[in-house]
Amino acid sequence: MRFTYSRKREWESSAGRSVVMGTQGMVAASQPLATLSGYKVLSKGGNAIDAAVAMISTLSVVEPYNVGLGGDAFALIYLAKEKRLIGMNASGRSPYETSIQKYRERGLSGIPERGILAVTVPGALHGWTEALKRHGTLTLSEVFEDAIHYAQNGFPVTEVIAGEWGETESLLLSSGSSSRAYLINGKTPRTGQIFINKDLAKTYHKVVHDGIKTFYEGDICDAIINASKQNGGLFTHQDFKDHSTTWVEPISTNYRGYTLYELPPNGQGLTALEMLNILEGYDIKTLSPNSPDYLHLLVEAKKAAFEDRDRFITDPEFEKIPMDRLLSKDYARKVRDKISREIAVPPSSFTFQNSGSETVYVTAVDKDRNAVSFISSLFMAFGSGVVVDGTGIVLQNRGKSFSLDSKHHNRIEPHKRPMHTIIPGMVFKDGHFLMSFGVMGGDMQPQGHVQFLVNLIDFGMNLQEAMDAPRIRHLKGMEVYLEDGIPEETATILSRKGHHIVKEFSPVNQVGGGQAIYLDRAQNVLLGASDRRKDGCALGY
Repeated sequence: MRFTYSRKREWESSAGRSVVMGTQGMVAASQPLATLSGYKVLSKGGNAIDAAVAMISTLSVVEPYNVGLGGDAFALIYLAKEKRLIGMNASGRSPYETSIQKYRERGLSGIPERGILAVTVPGALHGWTEALKRHGTLTLSEVFEDAIHYAQNGFPVTEVIAGEWGETESLLLSSGSSSRAYLINGKTPRTGQIFINKDLAKTYHKVVHDGIKTFYEGDICDAIINASKQNGGLFTHQDFKDHSTTWVEPISTNYRGYTLYELPPNGQGLTALEMLNILEGYDIKTLSPNSPDYLHLLVEAKKAAFEDRDRFITDPEFEKIPMDRLLSKDYARKVRDKISREIAVPPSSFTFQNSGSETVYVTAVDKDRNAVSFISSLFMAFGSGVVVDGTGIVLQNRGKSFSLDSKHHNRIEPHKRPMHTIIPGMVFKDGHFLMSFGVMGGDMQPQGHVQFLVNLIDFGMNLQEAMDAPRIRHLKGMEVYLEDGIPEETATILSRKGHHIVKEFSPVNQVGGGQAIYLDRAQNVLLGASDRRKDGCALGY
């Protein structure tokens, strides 16, 4: 990666700000108070794991529609002393009492988008605390200090967060518990307004005092089970008691000499790796970042990889997933053989029949060069819309990803994890840690990972430019969204190739937002970038 550290003239650069630099540590999050939480933890002697969990917990207060105790989490953690990369899967499972038949009996043809029937056991808190217990250095009280402070005393709502929160007003008004917890006099908070969440502060206090057992077996668990029963859900205490965080082996591919690591299924990280394998067969660097030729190849690679995602990715404890074949360079070559450089084709054209949202992302690197790529989510904004009264806990709606097709790999079954969209990433070079990064936004995440990496590796952008450069997002079928900044001429040529260019769609932030920390090994300097599309920042020292 050829980084240009000096700031280009503004009209020549897509970067909205300079790359942040530091020698001792670096943190980055989508909201400044969360970034500051990570910085404070590092400055008091905590490590990258402590800092990441501190940032995530603060975000659950200041960005509550995206992340919280009722969500799920995944992480890649690099332990520098051991030179070991490990993966954490803290996603939850469906209720033991669930079945396709029970949904059919309620007249449902698919999993509801909102409501208790879309909820799986929240795994986030278990994962946060397991990461701290295994690899952190500070206490739960120290790490949750800022989250408790901002929940108890309030915080000013930042601009992007106020706008995205505002889109959920009708959802929050649909129940008394959600409107009491996340509205002010029946309205979402406006920019700069102080928001206080005393119920959530009490919940954090209780977790610190009693440990996470209160969430999975004690008083908080009781409250969640009661909320489930009141809303017609299927949860029992056994679902929560049996929950566990899984430590997994990351998966990887090599792209032009760089090794990209993702987490294995039930996450969709495999999709990003497959896209890179397909694109590696083209001389991308001879094309320009916003050229129709490059963007056409990107979209076609995405279509092919997502066909495999939607067919295969599920809980690997329930189905065998052909990982080796899908990650092979030979398989990528076969996909390229189906790609025309001149004509866009429907996604189904890439099906090989003979082959067996809302999110926050943070990253931290400490003085010892431990690195954490950490992502946590409620899925859609305010998840299921179910708020556990008196706790401030918003329950996610990850069960929405299950299928009610009995022959589908990702069909709903008892105590099963659904396909997940949230994916943390890391890059290594010659066996050494190089970069921790992530891009939020549901189906946008693999697309964002690939565009960010291609910007760095093929187009030679610096870290902030690669993050801020205009992105595209393939939606469904032939639909492609082009962010502002991509020339109209590009849109015209893509249309001629058969792509249907979509001018706008919901949500407001259509192409996600990301963070990245890069280690310049030659100078032992950390470089940080935070997406212009969010309120956040990177901070190094």
